[in-house]
Amino acid sequence: ELLTVPDPSAPEGSVFAASLFPYLAFLYFLSRPENRCPPRAAFGFSFLLVFVFASIPAAIAAQLCYNVTLSDCDWAHGLAESLLTVTNLLIVSGMRDGL
Repeated sequence: ELLTVPDPSAPEGSVFAASLFPYLAFLYFLSRPENRCPPRAAFGFSFLLVFVFASIPAAIAAQLCYNVTLSDCDWAHGLAESLLTVTNLLIVSGMRDGL
């Protein structure tokens, strides 16, 4: 069975890339002092990028090693999702500090 390569002209890739810029703008404005965002919450929102960028090599590894998508490779998917859990915990605990 041949490994399929994603079509670079597929809309998902460009939508993903385009969504990065608004999120970076959100992070910039969130970190402004006048917004008074709790530091741990701001870090949590930034940590979401770790989840996003760690999911990319995990998806590639799942495809190359097992010829499945990331969601079908339980151990890799679980590791990637654990980063999302850490992100959520950081945001919630940071917002709680701000109360």
